[in-house]
Amino acid sequence: MARGKNLEYSETMETLQVLILQQVPDGVLERVRNVDRRIRVIDARGWFDVELRATWPQWTVDRYLGTRKSPATSLEERTRALAAADVALTGWPPVKDLRRRAPRLKWVHELPAGASNFLDTDLWGSEVLVTTSRGLTNRRPMAEYVLASFLHFTRGLHLSYREKLQRRFEHNVYDSIIVRDKTVCVVGAGGIGVEVAKLCAGAGMRAVGTRRQAAEGSPLPPGFARVESSGRLHELLSESEFVAVCCPWTKETHHLIGSSAFAAMKPGSVLVNVSRGEIIDEAALLQALADGKLRGVGLDVYDGEFERPPDPRLWQHERVLISPHVSALTDFSEHGGVKLFCDNLALYLDGRPLENLVDWERGY
Repeated sequence: MARGKNLEYSETMETLQVLILQQVPDGVLERVRNVDRRIRVIDARGWFDVELRATWPQWTVDRYLGTRKSPATSLEERTRALAAADVALTGWPPVKDLRRRAPRLKWVHELPAGASNFLDTDLWGSEVLVTTSRGLTNRRPMAEYVLASFLHFTRGLHLSYREKLQRRFEHNVYDSIIVRDKTVCVVGAGGIGVEVAKLCAGAGMRAVGTRRQAAEGSPLPPGFARVESSGRLHELLSESEFVAVCCPWTKETHHLIGSSAFAAMKPGSVLVNVSRGEIIDEAALLQALADGKLRGVGLDVYDGEFERPPDPRLWQHERVLISPHVSALTDFSEHGGVKLFCDNLALYLDGRPLENLVDWERGY
């Protein structure tokens, strides 16, 4: 995980005011307090819901805040809490003007994984240290979503929906294929990508993948037969029957899967995205579907998902499986974001580098 610079000012710190903005269980507050006797927790869970409802698109509000109840607070109380904060724990959606209103703020940790969540806030590119839970979300459920989507199309389950509605079988339309001995290209061989590769390898598939920079001669991540730098993506796509998008959304990966990437794919490929919708150029995707290039597409994300519904053409297409960013949901959470935050609190108080620190230039 990425590490930050040394924190020279923390050795003489008598107290550390930690503002909890995210709706987390009571036990999380206790875990935070127990890290060090110098920590003072400011419990502001739900305090800013009224502001989030006023500043984020209605689609985002309905999806992520819903009808949940929140404490009644005044603007003065919220401003006072922000003014006292040295550190903040946040989630999605974040407060947009956190930096401006929290003059003492030195570090923010978000429980989600995507640094791109801060693009529309005043934290992006600021001097405030920001860490994320990148690589520590529910990786196994996300990998299962990817493999399940592959199998959904290889076994022709998408065709059965049509037949169920028609109440008539067409046996000759099924052209099922087996995934064993096929190649999957994992775009982004990080924490989630490694879990996808391991699960697919367990199903007898060959996993190849990309990283921003792949050092020649370095050990392969678990599950992978080959890993290349991102510049060789099209080469890997040309030898793969399946594609899993797992990389962060950055200025470098915006529309990474576009017309040239689709042209490089094998006919009949299956594409699944569990990262961010903006990584795929949806106009090029719709054209690839129209051209019959793709056997199927699994989208747990789509372009503009935090602001609006998906393009109706994607929602209605028989060869598109689409879901509302739920691939990480599961009955047993393996999310390591709180543990990372507590571990980082100890590092911060000792003046040591933080794990998973965002590099604004890199975008994650």
